Amino acid sequence: MASSVNAALCALLATAFCTVLGYALTRQVLSRALALGAAPVLGWAVFSAATLPIFTAIGFSTVAVTGVAALCLVVAGGSLLLQPGPAETVPDIAIKPYCFVAAGLVALIPAVAILPKYSADGVHLATPIFDHSKIAIVDAMTRQGLPPVDPVFAGAAGGRLVYYYLWHFSAAELALPLRVSGWEADVGLTWFTAFASLAVMMAAAVWLSKRASAAIWVVAFATAASLREASRLLFGSYNLEPFLQHPNGFAGWLYQSSWAPQHLMSASCTVTAMLLIVHYAERQILTRLVALVLVVVAGFESSVFVGGVTFAIAALASAPLLLADVEAKQRRAVVTGLVTAAVLAVCLAAPFIRDELGTVSAREGAHPIIFHHLDVLGDMFPAGLRRLLDGPAYWLILLPIEFPATFVAGTISFVVMLRNGQAGLEHTAAKLLFALAAAGLSVSWLLASTLGDNNDLGLRAVLPAAMVLIVGTAVAMTTAPRRAIIVAAALGGFALSLPDTIAMIASNVKGSPAAESKIFAQSPELWSAVRRYAGANARVANNPLFLQDLTPWPVNISWALIANRSSCFAGRELALAFAPLPADQREAINAQFIHVFAGQGTPQDTGEFAREYSCDVVVVVPQDGAWNNDPFAASPDYRLAETRENRWRIYVRRASRDGD
Repeated sequence: MASSVNAALCALLATAFCTVLGYALTRQVLSRALALGAAPVLGWAVFSAATLPIFTAIGFSTVAVTGVAALCLVVAGGSLLLQPGPAETVPDIAIKPYCFVAAGLVALIPAVAILPKYSADGVHLATPIFDHSKIAIVDAMTRQGLPPVDPVFAGAAGGRLVYYYLWHFSAAELALPLRVSGWEADVGLTWFTAFASLAVMMAAAVWLSKRASAAIWVVAFATAASLREASRLLFGSYNLEPFLQHPNGFAGWLYQSSWAPQHLMSASCTVTAMLLIVHYAERQILTRLVALVLVVVAGFESSVFVGGVTFAIAALASAPLLLADVEAKQRRAVVTGLVTAAVLAVCLAAPFIRDELGTVSAREGAHPIIFHHLDVLGDMFPAGLRRLLDGPAYWLILLPIEFPATFVAGTISFVVMLRNGQAGLEHTAAKLLFALAAAGLSVSWLLASTLGDNNDLGLRAVLPAAMVLIVGTAVAMTTAPRRAIIVAAALGGFALSLPDTIAMIASNVKGSPAAESKIFAQSPELWSAVRRYAGANARVANNPLFLQDLTPWPVNISWALIANRSSCFAGRELALAFAPLPADQREAINAQFIHVFAGQGTPQDTGEFAREYSCDVVVVVPQDGAWNNDPFAASPDYRLAETRENRWRIYVRRASRDGD
């Protein structure tokens, strides 16, 4: 099981390293008030985006990671001895240390959700662990190096991972030299991601408002959740059905920081990229251009939906706003530089772009992104009327419910800033950040992804907007003239969101006890036994539905968290994300694995396990129907390697072991 001590070590190391590296850069490329707060995101983005191709070329090892990291620290240390960027005439406003402490405490909320919870009934998990089943790719990278293998399915793309995995690669960069598990590195990086996101928001709020007090308001409003728990207390309905659709994961910063830290880090990169663009337009410095390229690449390689689709739309929409504030004689240089940055970013991200296009082709489905408004209203409304009303309901009902403290207040705040602000760097930044928020909200409103069961594009594109609205609300709390309406909207929404915030924290801390918690507590011993027969490159087959009650939807969670071995087919939910298969083929393979482990397998099935799916090791447990009707016992393709009474049977493929 994951150790909280090891996870804390990962979090502290990531924070210290990325902040030092990032601060050496931010003090050269950003305004002084932004430098420290933006440092963790910029340091992470530059190091991760730059080292991925380096380690792919020279090898991903403890020596390589440690050596490159040490070299970066030496260079950063030398840079810190130099004078910072051009002197500023504005007052030197800094984020107070207690604000960073508060941000660190808030970042514990998503991190604790990923840790195991111990009780007399066994070990149970909180619901966000479902999306952290991607921990399997962290272990795969630390075990097998780069380019990463697909840990879920052997047959897809020749066994190579096709996914936007930069965030998980950075977790592997922690796990490898520290010799911790992928699970522990994931917990630590989840904390760091939340902390870094809060830090860059605090920096932006302090810079725009010229008030140090804006930082603590960022931390406060980041903890705001939705109105749904208040609705349950007042009206007896959390889901608000049939008036609204069932909640589907469209939510604010706090909720998504637990479920999707890779998308949150991408959103933090988009905010940082906008700040860099504004500063580059003011003064064209090569260091700013390089930093911008790497931040954009890091955002895309962490989330195609946020750092790719959403940021591209936001960048195009904000270009006229930016150029309107640039002096005519500088426009050619600014356009040339930004176009160059875009070309370089595309070139660096080309392997990911190629893989994403290949995935679309391999799935043989419809267009990966379509125009489709987000479904808001429920069955109370007839289908035709619902489709007509969903558009305005998104803005008038859903956003105020999910962002009660920041949607109205943050929007008004930016309108006030843009109307009353004086021309200058901060005013241009406010325009671009507001354009980023508008793009994120509009993408979630009008576009949908089609490659999975969920509209992941719509669910995640809202994250940059959530961050920007938090910044805007924090600014308004300290500077907005005649701000009574904004303050009332912000504090009123914040108060009404507190029941949901408290419920979310309690759920993350306590987890969700399940009948299979005791079996899960014993699973490390099972997977340790499996690893005795499965080498680092071997693939393992187990029941995709093993311990399915531990998570909200059935996912092979014990394998993902603990096995530290690749699977030949880890189940439908994971195949949706990782395996570029046509839907019919994916469903057929999933059904085949389920019926084999249900005890309905045939000799043909076990033969296909060995030859078609490259299953080197098979594990059968008493919870499987195959325990009493075991198709592998008489299979000519497998031999029994180990059995533990009432615990497990481990079979090894004859071709892969007898010939060793």
